[in-house]
Amino acid sequence: MDALPNDSPSIRDMLAENLRAARAARGLSLSELSRRSGIGKATLSQLEGGTGNPTIETVFSLSRVLEVAISDLLDHRPRGGLTVVRAAEVEVLRGEGVDLRPLRRIEADNSVFEVYDQLVRGDAPQHSQGHVGVEHTIVQTGALRVEVAGRTVDLGPGDYVAFDAREPHSYTAPDGPVQSVLLLQYRAGERLDGRPHPVLPD
Repeated sequence: MDALPNDSPSIRDMLAENLRAARAARGLSLSELSRRSGIGKATLSQLEGGTGNPTIETVFSLSRVLEVAISDLLDHRPRGGLTVVRAAEVEVLRGEGVDLRPLRRIEADNSVFEVYDQLVRGDAPQHSQGHVGVEHTIVQTGALRVEVAGRTVDLGPGDYVAFDAREPHSYTAPDGPVQSVLLLQYRAGERLDGRPHPVLPD
């Protein structure tokens, strides 16, 4: 693939399709998914209909409850050849303190890598209750504070951190916006508890 076409599916459209498939594969009603995720039934209905406005918190919560990788909810998986991802053609997934642009999902043997362009905005911390995988972050510009299970580290340009993403963690930009690269690594089929999860139908 030489470049992402202008008519690439939007995050909203990809989430709608993948969320419907994941919920059906688990045999969950909208009401039950709402109960388990803490997301309102009306909001879930909008997301499945492609009319909702997904946030990072929503996608991560659905990932945990449905026991699927984040990229299983967001990715349309371009394959083969040269892949060019233009910044202007990738939608931003916005959270309480972070803007994420999903760039690529890479599969190698039994490992999966998700690559994100990450902007920690500085207006609020970005908290996560934990999710599958090992999280790797490389700071490009700015000062980034990372807290993992009660331990805090401060990072600057060129610094790198990695941690078990199943632990509660947060990102904060105390001195203003931080540009970074986020790489999420996990085993194919890995669940939060370490066991394999059912494969979603194609």
